[in-house]
Amino acid sequence: MTSSHAARSGRLALTLGALGVVYGDIGTSPLYALQTVFSIDGGAVRPTSGDVYGVISMVFWSVTLIVSVKYVVFILRADNDGEGGVMALAALVRRVLGDVRGRAAAVMALGVFGASLFYGDSVITPAISVMSAVEGLKVATPSLSHVVVPVAATILTLLFIAQRWGTHRVGSLFGPVMVLWFAALAVAGLREVFRRPGILAGLSPTYAAAFVLDHPYIAFIAMGAVVLSITGAEALYADMGHFGRSPIRRAWFAVVFPALTLNYLGQGALILRDPSAVRNPFFLLLPGWARLPMVVLATLATVIASQAVITGAFSVSRQAVRLGFLPYLRIRHTSPQEVGQVYVPAVNWILFVGVLALMLGFRSSERLATAYGVAVTATFIITTALFLTVARAAWKWAVWKIVLAGVVIGGAEVTYFAANLTKVVHGGWLPLLIAVSVFTLMKTWQRGREIVMSRRREKEGPLPDFIRGLRDAQVTRVPGTAVFPHPSKETTPLALRANVEHNHIVHEHVVIVSALAQNVPHVAPEEQISVDDLGYRDDGIIHLTVRYGFQDEQDIPAALRRAAEKQGPELNVDSENASYFLSRGSLRLTREPGMRMWRKRLFLAMANNAASPAEYFSLPEQRTVVMGSQVDI
Repeated sequence: MTSSHAARSGRLALTLGALGVVYGDIGTSPLYALQTVFSIDGGAVRPTSGDVYGVISMVFWSVTLIVSVKYVVFILRADNDGEGGVMALAALVRRVLGDVRGRAAAVMALGVFGASLFYGDSVITPAISVMSAVEGLKVATPSLSHVVVPVAATILTLLFIAQRWGTHRVGSLFGPVMVLWFAALAVAGLREVFRRPGILAGLSPTYAAAFVLDHPYIAFIAMGAVVLSITGAEALYADMGHFGRSPIRRAWFAVVFPALTLNYLGQGALILRDPSAVRNPFFLLLPGWARLPMVVLATLATVIASQAVITGAFSVSRQAVRLGFLPYLRIRHTSPQEVGQVYVPAVNWILFVGVLALMLGFRSSERLATAYGVAVTATFIITTALFLTVARAAWKWAVWKIVLAGVVIGGAEVTYFAANLTKVVHGGWLPLLIAVSVFTLMKTWQRGREIVMSRRREKEGPLPDFIRGLRDAQVTRVPGTAVFPHPSKETTPLALRANVEHNHIVHEHVVIVSALAQNVPHVAPEEQISVDDLGYRDDGIIHLTVRYGFQDEQDIPAALRRAAEKQGPELNVDSENASYFLSRGSLRLTREPGMRMWRKRLFLAMANNAASPAEYFSLPEQRTVVMGSQVDI
């Protein structure tokens, strides 16, 4: 195979992968978007010519403006070392701005809230997607209507159980299934467009404008449902690190955008021909013989969409841990090849309980749609604000460009958000409650961690003074290598101090390792490790700084092996037989200032349920000792 053929095959594989992972959510929106538009407010949007053309125009231009222009053309340019997503974007903005008048902290808070909103979306997306697909049974075989909820609940239960084995085992099927799905969308829509080609006029923005002018209130309410056609757009950006911007763009413009457009046009043409089709225009678009097979295909597609959202929640959780907004979580890598494929048991089961409760509570995609949209539109606004900051500060965009993008794109998104606020009392409060709860947890952990670290530093004392004291004191040196994970080289690890004060020994070789999370997704291997002898070459005590990106795996034994290989005899440590000593402070609740008492109790509960640092840093269980002292909070 020539190099050009190999390159084309590689591009095709990445494009196929993007279809299978990136576009699952937005690709399944035709299942419920138009159905929801025509059911809002008891049928305020009517299946008349003016309303249908207006709605189709609004859907088309929403997809064009928000997805094609904002995300595919512009947002994909704002990568943080190749990674995307709202937290990665916030980290990029923080790096660009520096800590100017505390703006960096405000930017990260905005990014954390965006990530919190994503968790709200992660609960609703699997429920509404799978439910809307299985509801096709009502159309194909009305006698099976009573099994819709049990079947959907069973599918989702199996999906969450399967997470522990990772997506790589079935990932190769995602692309082909989604190719078939988008082909089915296009063919189903094209069939109806041929019957009523006049529906193509709905692509003109004048129909959307006329709809807004003729029925301003109804159009405003309708926008709260129209936004369902663009949910999942954030996945374009969040998954950029897995596929790169070019495959995502190719998949969008070559396959997804045309297929979605044709399907929405077909649904519009069907409603004009048969107004009763508003009850489920997606499945009624198909001939009778094709409806049951389409239920099966739609279910597969929505499972893939749900999988993408769940995987995204795992990735966001790992980023939050790396950036210090969540405690250590048990994270399992499910693929030997792809470091990005992880399984986070705690997040998985919390999401499962939330999704199942939501499905059993709302019991239909139509009711679920009332809760959908608030979190998504708020995330859109946050992403736009962060992106415009990067465009101005890093790319030096002219002010008029910033204003134009802010007015056109930001204005549309604010309108979507305002329209979705009308859903708050009907279920839209749920994703907001989830987002506020997660945001509170993250900020509480960040603040509590700062307080604990400050008070630990007081107990630890300066490391240079401790080392000088060792040189003057009579302390027994025992054979072997002792490794002390510790945040910095400024203070003394509590475990090292306890070893000297209580056991009166120091190992022959002592390595203090600081794992530092950087403001980038990945750190190049040659820049990852640096060694400091702390001013004394002959005392056997060194400090190792290991820099990790927030997408890198923090494996301290592996870092120690790389350092030994890099430094050779100069480092003189036995990385294969080293003992690891963890400094762990026992937290005691006090009424000292710093946080309100309820937040202190929350922090303490999170700390008590955190995963072991030994597991987080991949330390060998048989050679790890935990030591420390009491720390007030």
